[in-house]
Amino acid sequence: MPYLENKLLGYSLFLLLFISFVFWYYLYLVRIGKLKSIYIRKIPALNSIDEAIGRSTEMGRPILYIPGIQDIDNIQTLASLSILGYVAQRCAEYETDFIMPVSRSVVMTVAQEVVKESYLRVGRSDLYRSDMVFYLTDDQFGYAAGVDGIISREKPGAIFLIGAFYAESLVLAETGFSAGAIQIAGTAMITQLPFFIAACDYVLIGEELFAASAYLSKDILDKITLRTQDVSKALVMVMIILGSIINTSNLLYPSLFKLPLMNILYKIFSGMLIK
Repeated sequence: MPYLENKLLGYSLFLLLFISFVFWYYLYLVRIGKLKSIYIRKIPALNSIDEAIGRSTEMGRPILYIPGIQDIDNIQTLASLSILGYVAQRCAEYETDFIMPVSRSVVMTVAQEVVKESYLRVGRSDLYRSDMVFYLTDDQFGYAAGVDGIISREKPGAIFLIGAFYAESLVLAETGFSAGAIQIAGTAMITQLPFFIAACDYVLIGEELFAASAYLSKDILDKITLRTQDVSKALVMVMIILGSIINTSNLLYPSLFKLPLMNILYKIFSGMLIK
């Protein structure tokens, strides 16, 4: 259907232009000094990171960071690695032991570089060890069993479970709860969120995970990107609501849509021609 394909292409082009306009508009306001900061609502799970690391430091216990069980091509893993940099930096500042077992070799390599850079950033490269981040196994429950063993032996004061999780989520969270650790979890897997909410102290729910890097960053450009996404989503929601109203009204009052203006609106939101 060439007409429908062209219509979808037009929608995509319009949305792309709108997103670009919003981004450059906010960037312009920053450049001329009219926009000093962008408000982002408080996310308790992210605000509690410093508290969890500080408590673990006072207790003399290590920090355990679990980035999920998916590979580097998973968006949740990438979001987790952005949070990892902040957590590792705080551990370096507080001189707190850091432990990070991973289930994918590529994730291990990237995570080692992220942690190393975080320690260098605060001038504590002497505290960095390459074995802070280590590989366990690709097997789902083999990894869960290995991490449970680490929790039982090391008794971490704070555990971060941030990334893509499946059936092993409750196994890990329950073990951490029994060890008395503060647990901060985050995932976009809706089937696993109830388990994290039940067993963890703080939880990043859905898109809060993807907003974490902008939330923790002091760079206003990161916050502009987040604001642009929010405005674009609001536009899409408005278009969906308007489309629903217009198409429903056409079924109830077809004579109304014989007017030129209403006919044009109907064409825009439905892709159907009225004869």
